[in-house]
Amino acid sequence: MYVKICGLSEPEHVTAAVEAGADAIGFVLTDSPRRIAPDRAAALAALVPGHVLTVGVFRGEDPATVRAAAVAAGVRAVQLHGRHPHADFTALKDLGRTLVRAVDSSADLRCGAFDEDLLIVDAPRPGSGLPWDWAAVRGRPTGRWMLAGGLSPANVAEAVAAAAPWGVDVSSGVEVAPGVKDSALIRSFLEQARRAA
Repeated sequence: MYVKICGLSEPEHVTAAVEAGADAIGFVLTDSPRRIAPDRAAALAALVPGHVLTVGVFRGEDPATVRAAAVAAGVRAVQLHGRHPHADFTALKDLGRTLVRAVDSSADLRCGAFDEDLLIVDAPRPGSGLPWDWAAVRGRPTGRWMLAGGLSPANVAEAVAAAAPWGVDVSSGVEVAPGVKDSALIRSFLEQARRAA
């Protein structure tokens, strides 16, 4: 089970995620309670070993803005969240970064349809932290796709059983307040996700 922990902003939480075995760590570089500046993301990304993917998360920015911020942050992957056109992914291909497309379940759920490397299928209201009908997407997404939206240590096993994803992505489900992560919750989420695989 591939596991991404997203929206990290403090060194101790990055370290906790890495030590607990996270496959990917996301830094939010777009409008959000979890937003950090590219230079802050660069400092955090420097703590992450090469086998863990560092992801810059964007929503609605144009490719030139994304490119500049991703380079400044030193991340190894770019995630475009929401209905970005295919052209945005094409414009970023030459960056040499892993491309991640994050959409809700009403979008094209074929991983690679927009030339992306990884797909995230998120809740109808991304960032709400509310569980949704995970079973509704079972069998629909193809390729390397992660389930997101309302996941937590308490329900990730249920969500994996319902949707049968390749991986999972969590943010608010490992927080004690909006934007405030908790190392124990991060460790617990990774443990439960791996157990559910």
